[in-house]
Amino acid sequence: MHVLVDADACPAVVKDILFRAARRVEVSVTLVANQYLRTPPSPFIKSIQVPAGFDAADARIVELVAPNDLVITADIPLAAAVLDKGAHALDPRGSWFTRENIRERLTMRDVMDQLRGSGVDTGGPAPFSAQDTKTFASQLDRFLARQRTPRRGAG
Repeated sequence: MHVLVDADACPAVVKDILFRAARRVEVSVTLVANQYLRTPPSPFIKSIQVPAGFDAADARIVELVAPNDLVITADIPLAAAVLDKGAHALDPRGSWFTRENIRERLTMRDVMDQLRGSGVDTGGPAPFSAQDTKTFASQLDRFLARQRTPRRGAG
């Protein structure tokens, strides 16, 4: 299992949580971004810089992701592509993208884009909060614990 991070817009506090988790449970974490990102020294943490360009980081993440990997992203189309490849997608605020909610989220995103395109001020996301940090950390910990727990069954 590998954790891939859509790192260009990922809050620094979320990256720090991921760095600590990588060292604690020895899971590979790869940050993918259009810019150089400094990462702490660790055999479990690396970064990949992609060329500047629209969705270049997203395309690289889709290329790298495998079934059961975890992708951290707020990008709904990227989350949909990740789910299509059998991986998991978690928003930096701690909300899961799932097969059950991704189509609705894509539709809502398209509606909001149309409204903004017609001049309607739709606001934007709320500022990243301490509660968002706690929710993300909790969801990540639960996910990593499930991945490390041996499955019981016939055998």
